[in-house]
Amino acid sequence: MILPIVAVILGLALLVWSADRFVEGAASSARYFGMPPLLIGMVIVGFGTSAPEMVVSVLAASQGNPGIALGNAFGSNITNIALILGLTAMISPIAVHSNVLRKELPILVAVTALVAWQLLDGQLSRLDAVSLLLVFTALMSWTIREGSRRRTDALGEGIERELQGDTMPLRRSIFWLVTGLVLLIISSRILVWGAVEIARELGVSDLIIGLTIVAIGTSLPELVSSIIAARKGEHDIALGNIIGSNFFNTLAVVGLAGAISPMQVEPEVLGRDVLVMSGLTVSLFIFGYGFRGPGRINRLEGAALVACFFAYTALLISTVV
Repeated sequence: MILPIVAVILGLALLVWSADRFVEGAASSARYFGMPPLLIGMVIVGFGTSAPEMVVSVLAASQGNPGIALGNAFGSNITNIALILGLTAMISPIAVHSNVLRKELPILVAVTALVAWQLLDGQLSRLDAVSLLLVFTALMSWTIREGSRRRTDALGEGIERELQGDTMPLRRSIFWLVTGLVLLIISSRILVWGAVEIARELGVSDLIIGLTIVAIGTSLPELVSSIIAARKGEHDIALGNIIGSNFFNTLAVVGLAGAISPMQVEPEVLGRDVLVMSGLTVSLFIFGYGFRGPGRINRLEGAALVACFFAYTALLISTVV
């Protein structure tokens, strides 16, 4: 039992560190190749912060542990909104100025509804997974078009300010891009092995491990980047990290895992995890859209989101005690 716990701790630590290096190298490399700052924020940062979830879920599914893959994706979405965005708003209330993010919020609600509908029959088939990947491809095409032709946006301006302080040479940028990706894969293998062994030792399902330890651990890059962005006053970057990550988790992570290993979905996943994830996503839309002006997530709403996270975690713990 000691070795799997050490593997999880070391795997998570290396995962967070390598994800940060990967995002930094990818964003810096993209800047050298002339990618607009808005596009870097919408695609590169979103992909980079979701890379841990993606690699962990693909490895788990390929090794016959689909519960970890699905739990990691849904648990990360719940953690992103309830814990990370909630804590960020408590530290510094989040004002939403980006028109691009306001457009993405209702799309995120629709994507979450699509996944919930697919799981109503108790399974995630390969056809379901492929359809998610197709939606993801279409959404990325729209994102790239929006990011390329829109000249001014609060999110792009925030990313540009962040990149101005980055003087990393191109060669070093590519080095950290490649090295970060390799270390992501290695750390993910260590983490998945440790998580599976802990689940076996405790006699709990790999779904619960995926929803808790793995989901929280793989969401740490979003936690760090969102809090740092909020403290700098870059509220749109903080929210953009969460929205982008949840898009990747719902469509790409679940889609890739299901395409590799179609899976039966336990009833409690739909009645508990997907229900909580859907409710939090709708809450994020209501808080952040701003029907009468710029959206805003204040400290009280942030505290309510954090309370939801601890209530959900307590519910999960009660199922295994």
